[in-house]
Amino acid sequence: MAEYTYLVLRLPRGTTRDAARQLMTEHAEYGGWELYRLRLYPDGSRRIQLRRKIIRQVRTL
Repeated sequence: MAEYTYLVLRLPRGTTRDAARQLMTEHAEYGGWELYRLRLYPDGSRRIQLRRKIIRQVRTL
């Protein structure tokens, strides 16, 4: 079973779709995050959940 760590971003209602895409692209390219869930609220704000896999090192001695 894979373990993940999560990051929640909240964007205000004035944020454009293009700006939200750019923000998520930067997190994906440089932080290794992937989109887990995106919720668009009726007032126009967004809640974005990103996740990335936790890689644990195993001792080999």
